[in-house]
Amino acid sequence: MADNPKLFFLKLGGSLITDKFTPSTAKPDLIASLAAELAGIIKDSPETRLVLGHGSGSFGHAPAKKYGTRQQVSTPEGWFGFLEVWFQASALNRIVMENLNQAGVPALTFPASSSAVVSDGKVLRWELAPMQDALRRGLVPVVYGDVAFDQVRGGTILSTEDIFVHLARQLNPGRILLAGIEAGVWVDYPANTQVIPLITPKSWGDTLDAVQGAAATDVTGGMSGKVGEMVALVEEIPGLEVLIFSAEQPENLRQVMSGANLGTLIKRGE
Repeated sequence: MADNPKLFFLKLGGSLITDKFTPSTAKPDLIASLAAELAGIIKDSPETRLVLGHGSGSFGHAPAKKYGTRQQVSTPEGWFGFLEVWFQASALNRIVMENLNQAGVPALTFPASSSAVVSDGKVLRWELAPMQDALRRGLVPVVYGDVAFDQVRGGTILSTEDIFVHLARQLNPGRILLAGIEAGVWVDYPANTQVIPLITPKSWGDTLDAVQGAAATDVTGGMSGKVGEMVALVEEIPGLEVLIFSAEQPENLRQVMSGANLGTLIKRGE
């Protein structure tokens, strides 16, 4: 079993909280609704601990693609792009944090750009004592897709999934919940008529061909990249489960945090 079954990692995907086809456009009503739903869950289940993450959606991905920030940063123009990605990602984070604050969620941000030591796109070190202190006190640490200085690439971008992978190895959550607009991982994307209910490391190779990239710009890997990362992680961490689901519908968030399997479940299997 995972060490902390009452600890959840929850990502609000960029496609969920922004209009990914319109630059720098958030979905304020949906963000406010999700924040209110989280506040209710925390109030009703005070023993639950949560690390909240969110994607950058239409805020960070457009400049990231323009400047190739994830691959490498080495020129003055590249560093200008690095700062633009940081600015846009942090602007969305501010919108999310304002809504969490207004809803009464006790949240504070832990940006990777200020403290993560990264090499070739992977987190090597990150001082997590403050985050662990926050969790012990019932607070909600918030992370998000962010730029980072990189010992090999100069600069790069860490997706929320990249960050979750590192944090999961240190904090051992019971579940990682990836909330987007899709009902799960589709067998037949983009027709989207059938969701894959379960993916295991053993079955992943057979289902990979059916999993396509995201419909809009996503410089951090699209659906197949995200699922692949999570498949490797559940194989590495005994007891960990990952759920990919849609949080557009009211109460879906509450249901999955109560243990329901809406969407696609990723687990080690037999």
